[in-house]
Amino acid sequence: MEQNETELMLKGYGLTTAEFFYHMPDYIHVLNTFVWQDYDLAPDHPKLFKFVEFWQREIEGPLHSVRFTHRKMISPGEWRNVVGEFRLN
Repeated sequence: MEQNETELMLKGYGLTTAEFFYHMPDYIHVLNTFVWQDYDLAPDHPKLFKFVEFWQREIEGPLHSVRFTHRKMISPGEWRNVVGEFRLN
């Protein structure tokens, strides 16, 4: 069963963005980029490393480098249920 983004964030997942620099298969001296995003767990980043392994196994363009950042948007300790609201005019 696939979970929605809010459920993933409440379980500690955060948005991970990775920029892959790779050599073009036919022009080995030319670098190209590919951007990948998914919700992943820091600090181990299992989804990111699974994608890197897929790239090395299936894609012809050899990797030059990978830059990534992780943004934890919501954590379980930061979320709270609000039952009331005060309005000031």
